[in-house]
Amino acid sequence: MAFNMVKIVHESDILVVVHKAPGIGFHSEGCTPGIVKLLKSGFSMENIYPVHRLDKVTSGLMVFGRGKKVARELSEIIQKGAFEKYYLALSSKKPKKKQGMIRGDMIRSRRGSWKLLPTWNNPAVTQFMSRSIEKNLRLFLLKPLTGRTHQLRVAMKSLGSPVLGDPLYDGSKNSGSRVEVEGRDRTYLHAFALRFELRGVLHTFQEPPETGCLFLKGSFHEGVSFFHAPWNLEWPMTSSPRFG
Repeated sequence: MAFNMVKIVHESDILVVVHKAPGIGFHSEGCTPGIVKLLKSGFSMENIYPVHRLDKVTSGLMVFGRGKKVARELSEIIQKGAFEKYYLALSSKKPKKKQGMIRGDMIRSRRGSWKLLPTWNNPAVTQFMSRSIEKNLRLFLLKPLTGRTHQLRVAMKSLGSPVLGDPLYDGSKNSGSRVEVEGRDRTYLHAFALRFELRGVLHTFQEPPETGCLFLKGSFHEGVSFFHAPWNLEWPMTSSPRFG
């Protein structure tokens, strides 16, 4: 059941934070409930309002405000750039750079996908760092500074390291390598950690992924240990218009 694909991480009189599994969309699709409907019907949560979204293929942390006033406050925090989000991703391809920043305008492409341009008029901006965790498998920690549709998936593609299992951007689905075969069970992108201050209280949340063959391997968990409390890490900066 879809109810088993959502875990309540935090619940208070103003906030609800959940960990959703991949496969749950934001909106309902036919008889399959979206995340908001699922929380309202399956967990008896009324008067909750989402303040950000995750793609259906992405797992991880989502925040909801209890009531419109709290949701507006959270939305303002996001608009000010004070709502920190950190994601984990796996790729079987070596990136053009091991760490840095990806910037560029985004436009719609084919079949519902997006692409990154070399222009810099209203760019999507993503900081990243990465480390090899085993042969042909690299772990990325991503910090989006803007919130565009498919931003991280497009950023990874532009690095030459598409997210493993991504149905739109990963071109290795027909490859026979061991890692790429194992990585066909899901899209390996996960909303890992959040940090924000609301009403004078600093909130931090960190939840590792719970599904996916490659996300459950010892090499992954060893790699993630280097990215614990990602807000304390030294993040790379660059003045380059596209790649840092």
